[in-house]
Amino acid sequence: MHSPSELLKRIEKAISEIQYPVYPASLYEPISYIMSLGGKRIRPTMLLMAVDLFEGDLAAGIPAALAIETFHNFTLVHDDIMDNAPLRRGRETVHEKWGTNTAILSGDVMMVEANKHLTNVHVSVLKPALDTFNLTAQGVCEGQQLDMEFENRDDVTIAEYIDMIRLKTAVLLGGAMKLGAIVANASEEQADLVYQFGENLGIAFQLQDDILDVYGDPVKFGKQVGGDIISDKKTFLRLKLHELADRNDILLLHDNSQYSDNAEKVKVITGLYNRYGIRSAASEVMKHYLDLAFQALEKITTPAERKEELIIIANSLMNREN
Repeated sequence: MHSPSELLKRIEKAISEIQYPVYPASLYEPISYIMSLGGKRIRPTMLLMAVDLFEGDLAAGIPAALAIETFHNFTLVHDDIMDNAPLRRGRETVHEKWGTNTAILSGDVMMVEANKHLTNVHVSVLKPALDTFNLTAQGVCEGQQLDMEFENRDDVTIAEYIDMIRLKTAVLLGGAMKLGAIVANASEEQADLVYQFGENLGIAFQLQDDILDVYGDPVKFGKQVGGDIISDKKTFLRLKLHELADRNDILLLHDNSQYSDNAEKVKVITGLYNRYGIRSAASEVMKHYLDLAFQALEKITTPAERKEELIIIANSLMNREN
């Protein structure tokens, strides 16, 4: 098995070799820009890890990895527009740099480019690869829509939230790994198991993200601690508190006029999380999905030593404070 760092080098090399059209430059320059901003490249890396898991040809998996990474960055371009975000990975977002209309068009072309990459997989697996990619892409869009709808709802349930993060975040990881299995000619049953591993790991990862937003070290976590509290984002922690808290404490969630500043709001809401044991409840659910991921991995019939790198990267993703 290759290490994630070895696979990442292959992906970065492949990305650097992509040749986009040069005209019109204002359409394609934003694509080169967003693709060059880096990031962890978790999804294409784990796609190649799935290829490796089933002893497939890594070179044959590169087109699928490029498709997944291009699609992921396309969603970031459009998400940044919807969120009116000024920065992405510490740099200007595409819509800030080139304008909203160009960002929309460049994002649209990125979806086309993702499909072009995917058509370079071997013809024998093209149909299942396209089916998996399209189902994955559709799920991500559904998840984004639900996330936006939740902003205007006060009756979101925890089950609805879990389903939203499954669609918005987890299906892309699961879909990427299933694509890797398909490219490696794994059986449908084995490909579904590796999908289950990726999807449940993705749900656990997002729940960990919710926890770290409140309890993480801002230097190690790389984000503002308490950002979700400040923006009233409906995370698992907030929804669980709403489920358990008494009427007076629930009012503290909804009446922002009582706080002198964001720091006070974060302190009060975090205190409520502590009082009602919300961190423990979130950690328990996170562990449940992580256990489901490892149960699926255990059922995969490849030799145990071929799973070692996947176990290592899964545990590292779930221990981001360390």
